[in-house]
Amino acid sequence: MILYAIPTPLGGAPADALPAPALRTVQSLRDFAVENAKSARAFLAAVGMPCAIRELNINPLEQELASLLEPLQAGRSLGLLSEAGCPAIADPGAALVEAAHLAGFRVVPLIGPSSITLALMASGLEGQRFAFCGYLPREKSDRDSRIRALEKRSRSERETEIFIETPYRNEALFAALMECCSESTRLCVAADLSLPGESVVTKTVGGWRRERRQIGRRPAVFLLLADSR
Repeated sequence: MILYAIPTPLGGAPADALPAPALRTVQSLRDFAVENAKSARAFLAAVGMPCAIRELNINPLEQELASLLEPLQAGRSLGLLSEAGCPAIADPGAALVEAAHLAGFRVVPLIGPSSITLALMASGLEGQRFAFCGYLPREKSDRDSRIRALEKRSRSERETEIFIETPYRNEALFAALMECCSESTRLCVAADLSLPGESVVTKTVGGWRRERRQIGRRPAVFLLLADSR
């Protein structure tokens, strides 16, 4: 039996984001471990599920991992659904994937959208060496220290640093980047990826400071590449 890691659209219809073979695989499943029940039901309704499904809540792992693996133990394949994008990346599903491996089950990732890779593709920043750093600290002093450390690492390793933030804290993070980073450091902000309002803008920090643009409360990925000179 197989645990399928199923990407979900960042916006728009599933048929626009997932290839037909992936959609057929989703439609063949009856058990799903989901991050968010409401968004999972909307996604599954949109792909035309032919019958009722069983939901297992993984946010925040309210059920024991052993119980989440029950469908696999019973001989039924299981689908893992994130709220948006790829499961197990900045997502509680990673613990379920680890448990499936430890129990000896095969894990198969399906093809679909990832905001992180889409942002990197469109950024124009270093694509050979990059690191996804998740969420930065909330407290200003800790966040500022982390930004300076990431900029230093980016400079020494010639590495793109990628991170995300909850939409309502975008402006605070952006302000911290403007305050902490060198003028020559390049910063890309990729917002509303795959949505009608999509925006991917890469400038030096100095350029961002002169423009004084606001990011707004929308899903965004931040990418930083320090000048190595």
